[in-house]
Amino acid sequence: MSITARTPSLKTVLLASGVILTLAMGVRHGLGFWMQPISQANGWTRETFSLALAMQNLMWGVFGPFAGMAADRFGTMRVVIVGALSYMLGLVWMAVVTQPTVFIVGTGVFVGLGLACTAFGAISGIIGRTAPPEQRSWAFGMSSAAGSFGQFMMMPVEQRLIEAVGWQNAFYLLAAVLVLAMIPMALYLREPAVAHGAGPQQSIREAAVEAFGNRSFLFLMAGYFVCGFQVVFIAVHLPAYLKDQGLMNPNVGVTALALIGLFNIFGSYYAGKLGGRLPKRYLLSSIYIGRAVIIGLFLLAPLSSWSVYVFAAAMGLIWLSTVPLTNGIIAGIFGVKHLSMLAGMVFFAHQVGSFLGVWLGGYLYARQGNYDTVWAVTIALGVAAALINLPVDERGLVRKGLAPA
Repeated sequence: MSITARTPSLKTVLLASGVILTLAMGVRHGLGFWMQPISQANGWTRETFSLALAMQNLMWGVFGPFAGMAADRFGTMRVVIVGALSYMLGLVWMAVVTQPTVFIVGTGVFVGLGLACTAFGAISGIIGRTAPPEQRSWAFGMSSAAGSFGQFMMMPVEQRLIEAVGWQNAFYLLAAVLVLAMIPMALYLREPAVAHGAGPQQSIREAAVEAFGNRSFLFLMAGYFVCGFQVVFIAVHLPAYLKDQGLMNPNVGVTALALIGLFNIFGSYYAGKLGGRLPKRYLLSSIYIGRAVIIGLFLLAPLSSWSVYVFAAAMGLIWLSTVPLTNGIIAGIFGVKHLSMLAGMVFFAHQVGSFLGVWLGGYLYARQGNYDTVWAVTIALGVAAALINLPVDERGLVRKGLAPA
């Protein structure tokens, strides 16, 4: 394997990052399958495991901006390698720790850091710097599709592993696969040292202050908060919700989550492609209002395996389609020099929403015995996010006295 310090081609970046995202997002989306076996083995309620996954999502968001800063400054390759090792430790931790508080904290730190270093935030910078502006939205769509393919491919694998070798051994096997696949792929994401242009350069602090002083950036953060709340609540709690409603066949939940991943391969790709032609803010608003409508119809319709599959396919088309559009707007407004960091900052809001979605689902279920309130909140937030994204200004900033970012 010959790896040089030359700028990698867009094809190389998309292939290598695609493998990394497939595994990172695929394993993460299947963690809900461990809720019942771990809870039963350790004598926990659903709230304990829900809080552990909520903490993992929150720490993913907390570490995200720092992973992005490191990727922008030291290169994506190093960050991904650190992330692969941390992700591995997190899965092993979940397999062996039985004390609730230690389990929650360790899962949050190790898996959260692993995802921050191997998922969209850290990866977005090298994609944005490699792709020409006219292909940038499409390239982000391709990377998002890779994450969706991981969900489609890995979720049935994870369920079968649990059935075949037990939930603990399934963690060990996945931990080994992550390290053995991600680290070789990371070597293809080696970037040359950043060449600074003439004139004053924007610092990390200046870039952060500029972003948080920009109204559109704050609107994107608010929308991403809703995105995180919706998708993680559904990903973690849908299998348990279906069983509560009488659909006892576990394959229904597995198939539903796999269908979400399958259909979002197409949804993410075409969202990125359309983002190069249409205003991205309108596409984002359409996605959020679409989620609210789809969830509402799902809850009103008679529940059956086929209604679940239709719901999953419809949600899948707009599942991670927010990612290429949001990252595309950020790159268009602020440039690509600090893109990983800024994407990580926006993604922090996403993960705060993820934390609340997964935790609130477990908390209210423990107290009310159902998910009705959380479903209602999910619909209301979708409508709010659709309205919030409409006034986003996608035009690039003109900076006086600074070299282009």
